[in-house]
Amino acid sequence: MDGVDLMRPIIEFCVNNLTPDVEKIKEELEKDPELDVVEYGCLGHCMTCAEGPYALVNGDVVTGETAEELLENIRKAIEEMEEFGF
Repeated sequence: MDGVDLMRPIIEFCVNNLTPDVEKIKEELEKDPELDVVEYGCLGHCMTCAEGPYALVNGDVVTGETAEELLENIRKAIEEMEEFGF
């Protein structure tokens, strides 16, 4: 078994982007034992942060117009990464 099978997706949130709706999304993702969910003081994507909800999925920026769309896009990003073995 190679190490790729053991890696879980890492979802990173910026504390400055945690509106109540995004906080709910983060909490929902934290319930999934197949994900590592981390909150940082700043992720260094200030322009993206100012524009709306976002997170990093394995280091890639994922955005949404709403928290719900962000969650959908995070799940899509994870599915795509799993398809391609990332």
